[in-house]
Order: sequence, then structure tokens, then C-alpha cells
Amino acid sequence: MMRPMKLAGSQLMFGKGSLEHLKTLKGKKAFIVTGGSSMKKSGILQKTIDYLKEAGIDSSVFEGVEPDPLFSTVYRGAEAMKKEQPDIIVGLGGGSAMDAAKAMWVYYEHPELTTLKDIVPPNPIPELRNKAILVCIPSTSGTASEVSRSVVITDDETHVKYGIGNMEMMPDIAICDPEVTVTMPAKITAETGMDALTHAMEALVSKRANYLSNILAGNAAKDIIVNLPKAYANGNVIEYREIMINASMVAGLAFTNVSLGIVHSMAHTLGSYFGISHGLADAIILPYVMEFNLEDETAKTAYSELAKELGANDLIRVVEDLNNSIGIPSHISDLIPDENEYMEKLEVMSEMALNDGCTKTNPVIPTREQMKALFIKIYKAQVK
Repeated sequence: MMRPMKLAGSQLMFGKGSLEHLKTLKGKKAFIVTGGSSMKKSGILQKTIDYLKEAGIDSSVFEGVEPDPLFSTVYRGAEAMKKEQPDIIVGLGGGSAMDAAKAMWVYYEHPELTTLKDIVPPNPIPELRNKAILVCIPSTSGTASEVSRSVVITDDETHVKYGIGNMEMMPDIAICDPEVTVTMPAKITAETGMDALTHAMEALVSKRANYLSNILAGNAAKDIIVNLPKAYANGNVIEYREIMINASMVAGLAFTNVSLGIVHSMAHTLGSYFGISHGLADAIILPYVMEFNLEDETAKTAYSELAKELGANDLIRVVEDLNNSIGIPSHISDLIPDENEYMEKLEVMSEMALNDGCTKTNPVIPTREQMKALFIKIYKAQVK
């Protein structure tokens, strides 16, 4: 039976200048969670503080959320929130800053929770919004955390990344202003853009895909395939940035409702064992998994129809060409040169990927041997 769908929180703002929506918010104290220094250098952090000030809302800032946020960072942020007592939490930055803000929100509202395992399934996410609402403002066009129910938090000791999804964590307000993304470097544009494309492609062939998710995922995929090379080459052109941030958001609306597939399962695993950035891993793995998914007739038809809409014959070749055009390597071996170390981890990586929450909605559920074969194929690219 179909699961209930939720398309973003209570307010979804997008388009040039939409950051000004902050001026209309009601509240007393905002707690802004952000990553490195890019939002400060671009002036977006100060603009956010100023817009909130115009609404009569004072702000405090938690800076320095690292890529793939650690639980210790999340808990430290939650402790700071307990002192500041905000009624508005703002996640400003890439997926890591927004994911961290969501997780901090949970621990802020529920001080009885003290460990990462307290919120890892099968433990539920308790009711939120008794102390604060969450606003998310993406600075990249990739994770769609601003419209998703998911976070990825890393265990400090094991470095295992835990994907945690619950509709309770859907941000109340998402603001997708392309001006916030203009200073994003080309490499980050490429990797996050391919993360967004993978969201769209995996939602399109998910076992839970439906009429509405297919409309969202298919249109997002087409916009990303056409416009990502343009945004990569001409990042200062606001029109390309706007299409990309909108397409990323729309892909997020699709995947957060129908889930993903084994590209994400394998990327989560490679990130845990080798620290490979998520979008880059997605980009390399995607064409190999599309080839694997051709065993499923529904997925095969979906790929074929999307290729025709793009004026192409082979969607896998389209994705490979896109990767080539934006500097994405074709093999994981380009990132992990020690083949012995990689091969020694095949068993544990296959086990972890099979147990990932995204695997169950892939159109073809791989056997253990098939998963191992996929990890070998993306490394050596033997069958291409």
C-alpha cells in the first residue's frame, strides 16, 4: 500500500531573493548552524542575521560543522542551544550543516536523549516543535536536506555513517535562493549536482515510485542533466544556479517520499570506510548501478523513456558523458589507489551496503555475491 506523502514543511520558498522571507518570520531568538567560512565570506551569513533582525529576531551562530558531521559536533550544538533557548533554528549551508541542525534540534527538544544510538532506528524520533521550528537554507544544489526527512550523522569512534529518516525532522521552512549558491566552487558544483541527479534517478526507479514521484524525479533529472555542465562552467550565471537549486529541491521532494537505491547504499559504505565525499561516490557509482538495474523491466523502461525525452538512445551513456564533462573520474580506483586495502574490505563493505536502508527500495535487490561484484566493478571497471 502507498505510504502517505509529504511535500516539504509548512512553507517552501524558492527563487532569486527568497532569502528575504526571513524578514517575515515570527520569533524571538534564532540559532544559526553553519559549516566552514564560506557563508561568512560570501556575506550570506550576515545577510541572514540582518534579515532576522528586521523581523525583531536576535541571532546566535554555531559555526564549524564539518563535512559528514560527527555526533560530538551535533551534541555540542544541542548543548549550546539549551543555553540560548532559540525558538527558531536555522540550518545554513550544505547538507552537513543542515543535517547537523536537524539532529541538534532533536537533542535540544529532548535532553533525555544523549547518545547517537538513541535516535538510530529502530528507535523513533520523538515529537518536535515544542521549543523551536526549523528553517533550512541550502548553499549547495545536491543534498535537498531542506525538504527531506533524513540526516546522516557519523559515529566519532567507528566513523560509520548512520542514515536516519523520519518525517518529524522535515524542516518547517525551506528557502532555496540561488544567490546563496553562487560562490560554490566548480568541483563542489559538480559533486553535489551529481548527488541531486542520483536522488532523481534512484527515486524514478524506486520500488515505491508512484505517479507523483515520477513527475518530480523525471523533470528534476532532465533539468540537472541539461544544466549541470552549464553551472559547472559558468557558476556566476544566476539562471543556471536557479535551475540547479530548484531541480535539487524537486528531486528531494521525490526521494524523501519514495526512498533511494543501492547507489546510496554503496556511497554511504565507501564514505564510512574510505572517507570519499558522498556526491563524488554517487557520481562514479551511478552508471554501474543503472546497468545492474536493467534486469528490472520497469526500471529499464523508465531509463529508456527518459533517454528519449532527452533526445538520446542510452541513458547510461548520457550519465557517463555528463560525468566526463564535469571532471568526475570513472573508477573508484582513482580515489583509492591501494587495491589490496580495498579488496580486503569487500566482505564487510558488501555486508554494510546490503544492510543500508536504501537497499530495500532498489528495483533489483542484489545478492551478497552481486553486491561484491558491483564493488569490484566500480573499482576496476572490468565490464564497460
